[in-house]
Amino acid sequence: MTTALITGSTAGIGAAFARRLAADGHNLVLVARDTKRLREQATELHDRHGIEAEVLTADLATDPGIEAVAARLGERRSPVDLLINNAGFGNKGRFLDVSMADELTMLKVHCEAVLRLTSAATETMRDRGRGGVVNVASVAAFVPRGTYGASKAWVVQFTQGVAKDLAGSGVRLMALCPGFVRTEFHERAGMGTDNIPGWMWLDADKVAAAALTDLSRGKTLSIPDPRYKTLMGAAKLVPRGMLGGLTSRTGRKYGPQ
Repeated sequence: MTTALITGSTAGIGAAFARRLAADGHNLVLVARDTKRLREQATELHDRHGIEAEVLTADLATDPGIEAVAARLGERRSPVDLLINNAGFGNKGRFLDVSMADELTMLKVHCEAVLRLTSAATETMRDRGRGGVVNVASVAAFVPRGTYGASKAWVVQFTQGVAKDLAGSGVRLMALCPGFVRTEFHERAGMGTDNIPGWMWLDADKVAAAALTDLSRGKTLSIPDPRYKTLMGAAKLVPRGMLGGLTSRTGRKYGPQ
């Protein structure tokens, strides 16, 4: 049985990946900050699917948290075959309304943690000649939309660049770029969602399933829904300056900064 490590596993897309991978027979390493929720999740997945679910409490906004997860990824006696870098969050407010400490914490989780954990995972995967990494980004990566979008753009560029560097090694990397997904994301950030049109919402379980299918097909970028593929295609046709104004207004109405 192969083993998958999922950061931010207790809610949203991370929990959807955990459910799908457990159902498919993968053992899991579940990573999040809340030990109680992790243990409950591990017990449920073990009892339902008969897989082994290891709990690793870690805060990826801290060096000790990142180091703990990197150490687990580096273990060679019980190797991780698939890494899902899912942990992330949004800040409410426009630029300069958000504290610099919160901005730096976002970059720590979205960029530094992804860099260090991807490095730890792919080093051992390359030596074994197999493995996969899914780095969860967002369609916000493709539009000029503040720190959140910039951090997710970094995730996309980083992931596709590493995928090219490791081509032929047996290690696959893919950036996952969903749109609005029904999770705890907006609630945790204190953002209202009543004004987001119903057609823009995606289901987390469907997002996870589409992502795993795209990874198996060797894609390095996954936009897991035809609606958002169409939107992102249309965005390429809009002049950059105009796009910036549109996304600024839309972002203040619907999304994180």
